[in-house]
Order: sequence, then C-alpha cells, then structure tokens
Amino acid sequence: MAAATRAEVLRLYRALLKESGKFASYGYRSYALRRIRDAFRENKNVKDSAQIETLMNNAKTNLEMIRRQVTIGQLYTTQKLVIECPEKL
Repeated sequence: MAAATRAEVLRLYRALLKESGKFASYGYRSYALRRIRDAFRENKNVKDSAQIETLMNNAKTNLEMIRRQVTIGQLYTTQKLVIECPEKL
C-alpha cells in the first residue's frame, strides 16, 4: 500500500477536528480536540511509510468512533455548563 500523501493526512486531520467539534459536552469536545492536535504534532516528523500507514489507519478508526459517540451524545443531551453559556450583562 502506498504511503499516505500530505493532502490525505490533512484531510483526515480536518475531519477529526470537525467531528470532535460536534460533541455536545464541553469536556469531551475540548479533550478530543486537544488529543487530536497533540497526536498529530507528536507524529509530524514520522518518515517511515509503514508507520504512517498504521497511524492513518488508527486515525480513521478513531474518526469512526468519534462519529458514533457524537451521535450517541446527541441522543442524550444535557444542560450546558456555565463555561459554555455566554454572559448576560
């Protein structure tokens, strides 16, 4: 299998960020966004095509998991936290 191109990696990164931003819960949303950014930064200098392919497959699996969790989270909504509510002066 050919190594993933830069465009494919960026497309996957953006998809992960977009889906994670859909979490209804502030805690889950901020954690997921932070973990995605940290994981991509940690692996930005990987050159081995086999390792890149493994990382891409893991990220695709995580994307599907995030999509499922967002859907489940939307079924059971809760009140927003104080930190999420805009202040009314």
